[in-house]
Amino acid sequence: MTDQKHTPLHALHLKLGAKMVPFAGYAMPVQYPLGVKKEHEHTRQQCGLFDVSHMGQILVSGPDVASALETLIPADLVGLQEGQQRYGLFTSTDGGIIDDLMAVNAGDHFYLVVNAACKDQDLAHLRTNLGATHEIEPLDRGLLALQGPQAHVVMQRLCPEACELVFMQHQRFTIDGHEVWVSRSGYTGEDGFEISIAADACEAFAERLLAEPEVEAIGLGARDSLRLEAGLCLYGHDMDTTTTPVEAGLIWAIGKPRRHGGERPAGFPGADLVLHQVDAKDHSRKRVGLQAEGRAPIREGAILLDAAGNEIGVVTSGTFGPSVGTPVAMGYVSREWESQGSNIFAEVRGKQLPVTVTSMPFIKPSYFRG
Repeated sequence: MTDQKHTPLHALHLKLGAKMVPFAGYAMPVQYPLGVKKEHEHTRQQCGLFDVSHMGQILVSGPDVASALETLIPADLVGLQEGQQRYGLFTSTDGGIIDDLMAVNAGDHFYLVVNAACKDQDLAHLRTNLGATHEIEPLDRGLLALQGPQAHVVMQRLCPEACELVFMQHQRFTIDGHEVWVSRSGYTGEDGFEISIAADACEAFAERLLAEPEVEAIGLGARDSLRLEAGLCLYGHDMDTTTTPVEAGLIWAIGKPRRHGGERPAGFPGADLVLHQVDAKDHSRKRVGLQAEGRAPIREGAILLDAAGNEIGVVTSGTFGPSVGTPVAMGYVSREWESQGSNIFAEVRGKQLPVTVTSMPFIKPSYFRG
């Protein structure tokens, strides 16, 4: 445990009785005394506070920064208005996904939030490709996610102006004398806010949020079941460098101006293969939702089979969905099995359990769109 990094909330996690586990090089809370199931349910019903300070926060500035970033990311960043946030992907020259990220147009620069396990490689990727013309600045800031149907009630008490934001908008405010960067977003399928704050102010701010009656601290365990119910990918599990955006069901992350027939087609690594898959739809596999009978969860790595026992895919994420009341999973199947309602099987401990291909998300998202 000694070689693991700590977030600014490490002491607070211990004080709250968290069970700590290694995650992406950090000691992180997997659960608190409330327990994973109740933490999940509390977030869906009221409001949960997540420490996501292990994520990478990066500023990119320089000439025509949106166009520069479009040489690495297939999203429409040139068309992104100031104060707006967009989901994006770093792609490789062979069309694989290097990482997924959030990109904010902050006026004279872009603010990126990348995955913890990938942030060093992402930083090197940006510096190698843009460093000669642009400034790439990693930040040492805390990052909190306040998620759930009561998140806006809590935020109203601290910063009413932030409640005027709608889904995927971003703005900077002052709370208790500290500049906070707030986006109305999250990774649970619920309304909520992601809040970047100076590392030395993070613990006091988190404690202030936890003092609100609606708020409970939530660990990685519930974070995983919440995002899975919301049909959201986890990098390194549901997508990686062997997966293209089209196979992963992320065509929507390729901006329309970046596709064939658009204003700025291609220009990103792997564009020839990725845009061919967009147009020809000749990729061999697809990410799908999977719903099982009974209560036994189907875990990552389980092989998917057809009725004759032929291998047709693999599960990449799976757990019991407390809000759905059944096991939920996602994975990749051969294209002939991607249709909703397809009946297939998952191999679990030597048994073949029936599984139905279904749409995602498994719950109805509650993002606030105004």
